[in-house]
This record gives sequence, structure tokens and C-alpha cells, in this order.
Amino acid sequence: MRVLRYTASAALCLLITLQYGCSAAVKPWERGYLAKRSMALEPNAHEAALKQHTYFSKEAASGGYGVGGGGCGCN
Repeated sequence: MRVLRYTASAALCLLITLQYGCSAAVKPWERGYLAKRSMALEPNAHEAALKQHTYFSKEAASGGYGVGGGGCGCN
């Protein structure tokens, strides 16, 4: 019975936490800050594309991130 209460209370806390996390809204005057180059995951898109192409060529596999490949460099 104690485990059931603990599980139910943990599930309720998780549900409440997820509800508050999903209701976050970005106000129109805050969108300008999020559009800045420094806020991007990859600030320089051209450099990121070149790095991805290098990884793709070296791995000889699709994507190049975390997948094994031959390494011959053939495209």
C-alpha cells in the first residue's frame, strides 16, 4: 500500500511539473532575443554545414554523427 501511495504521489508531481513546463509562452517582445545569432544552437550555419560534410565524408555513412562507417571518403 505504501508503494502505491509513493508511486501515485510521484506521478502526480511529475504531471504537475510537466503541465507548468508546457504552458511557457514566449511574449512577442521577447522573440527578438531568441532570434539573435548567439542564441542559435549553431551560430554559424555555413561552418556547421561544412563540418557535417567533413564528418559525412570521413565516416562514409549517412549523417556521420555517431554511426560507424568504412572511412574511405567516397561519396
